Amino acid sequence: MSRIFLALGDEHRQRILLLFEPGERLNVGQIAEVSTLARSTVSHHLKVLHESGVLASEKIGREIWFWIDRAVLESTFINVLDYLKENT
Repeated sequence: MSRIFLALGDEHRQRILLLFEPGERLNVGQIAEVSTLARSTVSHHLKVLHESGVLASEKIGREIWFWIDRAVLESTFINVLDYLKENT
């Protein structure tokens, strides 16, 4: 859970997540095209988001396609909400 919140705590990573439409898959090139960040910086942020579980990925040919792992995020936020309900 802490890795997810650390990943989501960065403004650039939040902006990257907002680029994804529901069910959409994007690669680093597509994200870099619409971002003010360099491709290498986008790659770094995608790596952090992927390692935290926020993004899932699949390599197809030479490209790695990323998408939001909704199930992981839902589970994490449900756990937080459950904790708040029980302890506040």
